Amino acid sequence: MHPCLTCGACCAHFRVSFHWSEADPDQGGVVPIELTEPLRVHERVMRGTSQKEPRCVALDADIGRYSRCTIHDRRPSVCALVPASLEFGERSAQCDKARLAHGLPLLEAADWAGVVDAEKNPLPAL
Repeated sequence: MHPCLTCGACCAHFRVSFHWSEADPDQGGVVPIELTEPLRVHERVMRGTSQKEPRCVALDADIGRYSRCTIHDRRPSVCALVPASLEFGERSAQCDKARLAHGLPLLEAADWAGVVDAEKNPLPAL
């Protein structure tokens, strides 16, 4: 099983801000605008993540036990750009920081045993 499915720490640690067009269907955006709020002139933020103890409104999780993004196929690009540590062979500073903040151990190579490439979250092409 993909380690993110038993984590959720990054979604409950960082502010998730992105260009407003990602939530505007007229501009090709797919992020549900009702799950966002304005941040700055050109940015929106996922509700729940712009506060002292962030937790994304789209997160369905018990951190460290189970986790799923309820809009995974429509999540903001900034979410898709964060790989789990060692998912592609390198550590992820964001993943490591979030896991430590929630008292979870850092991912190790053994956590990826049995996870086939088809189960990994491909990074978006830039």
